[in-house]
Amino acid sequence: MRDDKPTTQSGKPVATPHQLQAQAEAAAAMLSALANPHRLMILCLLLEAELPVGVLTERVGLSQSAMSQHLARMRHQGIVSARRDGQSIHYSVADPAVREVIATLYRIYC
Repeated sequence: MRDDKPTTQSGKPVATPHQLQAQAEAAAAMLSALANPHRLMILCLLLEAELPVGVLTERVGLSQSAMSQHLARMRHQGIVSARRDGQSIHYSVADPAVREVIATLYRIYC
């Protein structure tokens, strides 16, 4: 007997309304965190390489305090991760979905 459950164009099973709601909320939360020009600039730089806070601050043109606030928000949401190396803290993109979204935005706008 065949399993005739509906699938999307990519072959995934069609989401239930509850699943769709959860997925939409997760996407909205991610997009809300990205909806800031400075955070987008930070993430574009982090696509290329893991970078220390000082380099990010210099390249984006923010104060240390402002940079720390942006990085803290993104780290809290799992968008970036931090690694301590001596006295420096290096950041990288932690979420593969965010990496894909930023790479797409980079191709379109940069």
